[in-house]
Amino acid sequence: MSAAATRLSYRHRLPVRVMHWINVVCLFALLMSGLSIFNAHPALYWGKFSTFDKPALSLTAKPGHDGKLRGETQIGALRFDSTGVLGASVKMSGEIGARGFPMWATLPGYKSLAAGRRWHFFFAWLFVINGVCYWLWSWRSKHLSGDLAPTGADWRGMGRSIIEHMKFKHPTGSEALRYNILQKLAYLAVIAVFGPGIVLMGLAMSPHMDSVLGWLVDLVGGRQSARTWHFIIAFAFVAFIAIHVFMVLVSGPFNQIRSMITGRYAYHDDPPADPVPVTATDKEEGA
Repeated sequence: MSAAATRLSYRHRLPVRVMHWINVVCLFALLMSGLSIFNAHPALYWGKFSTFDKPALSLTAKPGHDGKLRGETQIGALRFDSTGVLGASVKMSGEIGARGFPMWATLPGYKSLAAGRRWHFFFAWLFVINGVCYWLWSWRSKHLSGDLAPTGADWRGMGRSIIEHMKFKHPTGSEALRYNILQKLAYLAVIAVFGPGIVLMGLAMSPHMDSVLGWLVDLVGGRQSARTWHFIIAFAFVAFIAIHVFMVLVSGPFNQIRSMITGRYAYHDDPPADPVPVTATDKEEGA
């Protein structure tokens, strides 16, 4: 049997590649600037008001037995020391100070609510415009209905796909050119749930939107609940990105990144099927 030939396929169209990299920049800047804004009041609540004595989550700094600040993270009834990362971390002066998230995780690194909001709102609008362009392009090109919509065969093979992912076994041949069921569901969740959800929750946090999105604020239980949902979805994005990057690294980073830059993806031809042996009976029937 001859070795399978390596071929290049045009896997990602130009609009997908451009919008993908715009989203990479936007999400990076939005996450870091969002954490900078969060640091102005590092606590989350459920409901309409800030119940300062019962936060759902808080990152605080308290003096320890030695008089030095210790970071404490509280999630519901759970409390644990998080000094150096959450609650209390190194400031620009080199000393430990009260700070929700550390300076290396925020944009800007220094503590400024106004600067954080400027960064956040600029990239938020860029993210929204890019998302609208993606939806319009997907509708015209049938990208969602053609490339990402799960088929009956996808659903039937979901168990096998889960097992193969757990074994880090990746599709080969022409099968590698198509999205599998887990990829489709992950991308659809980001496109249809995480993206719109984080934008709507961000808008619901603004008092100026009461006359337009008052129904949405009431639906989620109040402005503080909207802020908490905004935070949760942001970290759902972080989880997706972490898994996405990990899968790129274990499935051939050079090939994957090249396909998202040039559109060209290298794959091997499907191996030819083994010939069916001809029996004596087959020869007699063919005579």
